Amino acid sequence: MLDIRVVREKPEYVKERVRLRGGDHWMLVDKVLECDVKRRNAETEKQSLSQERNSTSKLIGQMMKEGRREEAETLKKRMGEVGERIKELDALATAASEEQEALLLSIPNMPHDAAPVGSDDSANPEIRRWGSAPEIAEPKDHVELGTSLGLINFEDSARISGSGFIVYRGLGARLERALINFLLDTQTQENGYQEVGVPFIVKRDCMYGTGQLPKFEEDMYGLEGNSMFLVPTAEVPVTNLCRDQIVKEAQLPIKMTAYTPCFRREAGSAGRENKGMIRVHQFDKVELVEICRPEDGFAELEKLTGHAECILQKLGLHYRVIELCTGDVGFSSAKTYDIEVWAPGQGKFLEVSSCSCFTDYQARRMKLRYKDAEGRIRVPYTLNGSGTALPRLYVALLEQCQQPDGSVKIPAALVPYFGAESICPKA
Repeated sequence: MLDIRVVREKPEYVKERVRLRGGDHWMLVDKVLECDVKRRNAETEKQSLSQERNSTSKLIGQMMKEGRREEAETLKKRMGEVGERIKELDALATAASEEQEALLLSIPNMPHDAAPVGSDDSANPEIRRWGSAPEIAEPKDHVELGTSLGLINFEDSARISGSGFIVYRGLGARLERALINFLLDTQTQENGYQEVGVPFIVKRDCMYGTGQLPKFEEDMYGLEGNSMFLVPTAEVPVTNLCRDQIVKEAQLPIKMTAYTPCFRREAGSAGRENKGMIRVHQFDKVELVEICRPEDGFAELEKLTGHAECILQKLGLHYRVIELCTGDVGFSSAKTYDIEVWAPGQGKFLEVSSCSCFTDYQARRMKLRYKDAEGRIRVPYTLNGSGTALPRLYVALLEQCQQPDGSVKIPAALVPYFGAESICPKA
């Protein structure tokens, strides 16, 4: 959530930055400040009355010793009224504080000052491209390739789970497993991330911590009356490993990676543009998470983005990087790069990774702090990125590596994991 001190000291700046996202969240800033005034006024009056009660209690004791019982009883009655008022002020301060926190949880992060300004993805500038698109006369899409090679079966998944799911078979399942192992090994052995294995179900508080709640509750798969959730991304359990903790500055940066399946309802996503494996309710992903000092946050974002890009470079897949504008950046993010891989069978780029710096927004929600070298308690920055997401990586690999004879050539970097140089049609 936003730092209340920044909201208090620079309300117009906060409103201006949040307004650039579009929508009316910026209007909540004044309500936050109203709650802040109510809470602080109640606490100030409560403190004054508490001091009066303490000093009067001593005076009452002195009066009783001196036999001035009538005066003492009058003061006792007055202090009873003060006590009731203190209870009222306690309730007022608590209510104002809870309302303020609920409002802050509903306000998105402020976009980075240098973020491109725009209302939607049409304003996202392209930052760079890598490689070149393969020349394929009549490219097949991943559905045709995957089914003809016996790699994926959508009829099986529809029969057991409904639309929006995938069943991998034979070499198709091996390819999925090979990609996951390749992704994890690259990030742990070459880029310095610690692999962690985390639960695939998290508490409600964890979803608040990384910003999926309250805004995106309808997109999540909830359990036990929405007190628990299937993870929408490994970002949630991995980042929350540090919730409610004070870490030492010497531990930073903390870099972790994890494989999880991801579960999202993706309501209203059906249609030709999302056919096959492009947008599904359950998919695999390897996530990169980093916790660092605030002064290092945006430099670390550049490195983390490079760590996600190196996967596509190793596989020889053509891709581009775009920066999200103020109207397209995610709810909790201040700055985001999307990595989009070329899918010739679709005739377009597909997002395969989003790499974001969340400033201190998530850390405040999770009550994550660190102690610096001078012993001061500070709030770190959090970052994450897909390193990378499947099945869109799977889609791009099939479509970019397809051969004229209907086979798929396995990139050299993946061969040791997959165990073969190609996937050929059965005779």
